[in-house]
Amino acid sequence: MRLRFPHFTSLILGASLVFASGASAQRPDTLMPEQSIAKGKQILSDLINALGGPGYLEVRESQCEGRRVLFGHNGEPVGNIGFVDYRRYPDQDRTEYIGKGRHTILPYLIGIDGLDWSHGGIVITLYNRDHGWTFDRSGVNELPATSISDFQEQVKRNVDNLLRLRLKEPGMAIRFGGNDTLDLKQVDWVEITDAQERVFRLAVDRSTHLLVRSSVTTKDEETQQINEDVTIYSNFHLKDSVWTPLQVSREHNGRRAVQIFYETCKYNPGFPDQLFDQSSLSKQGGQSLAKKGKN
Repeated sequence: MRLRFPHFTSLILGASLVFASGASAQRPDTLMPEQSIAKGKQILSDLINALGGPGYLEVRESQCEGRRVLFGHNGEPVGNIGFVDYRRYPDQDRTEYIGKGRHTILPYLIGIDGLDWSHGGIVITLYNRDHGWTFDRSGVNELPATSISDFQEQVKRNVDNLLRLRLKEPGMAIRFGGNDTLDLKQVDWVEITDAQERVFRLAVDRSTHLLVRSSVTTKDEETQQINEDVTIYSNFHLKDSVWTPLQVSREHNGRRAVQIFYETCKYNPGFPDQLFDQSSLSKQGGQSLAKKGKN
């Protein structure tokens, strides 16, 4: 059994995306290196302040509920599923998926092979650092090493982890990436390259200073292919201390992959440690937690 992450790291909902590129008001190559670094850091500072400042930076846990829509290779939606996601940053995550009735597409929505959801039910994926398990009708099963490594890579690409925890890591390079027009918004780009040569590009609204789009470019060492994962953010609302995008869409190499509709989000609710432990994965416990998340 292998977990195939839909390439998230979270398209204007219900409509086609408008990718409009305007002429750059300021080109990054006209700045001296120290000026580019300073401008990039200022854009990041404005972004963090717009997201909530200390209220954003101090988040270590989140509980979000919503629906996930998966798209096929032809760009059309192939199914959707409700979920509750419990996250403790940077690398603990528990997601409970709730399926109703016979729906054979559900395993593909969450990227898990070999699940029997012919009668609906609950599936839980649980990651705790370098360990991982699933819970379904068959019980508790360990995830293979490949799924764990996929999750750990997603942790490194996560923009919230980047902004809250990783900016001061050794080897981080920050620079101004120029101006642009995206989805009818004037944006400033900031580019960040980490020590493993992941290249992050963040498009920040020049008016609200909120995040419009992010992309992560990586190189597949086996195939030498360059991959780009794009996330588009919209419909920001203040939830607790954080301005939260309630509509998040993701593309992989130019292909629409997933849309997420968030209904509620809570921050720093104070999870018990047991929530991220294998021992919590029992059928009775899973059902009660899922019910709690729907309230």
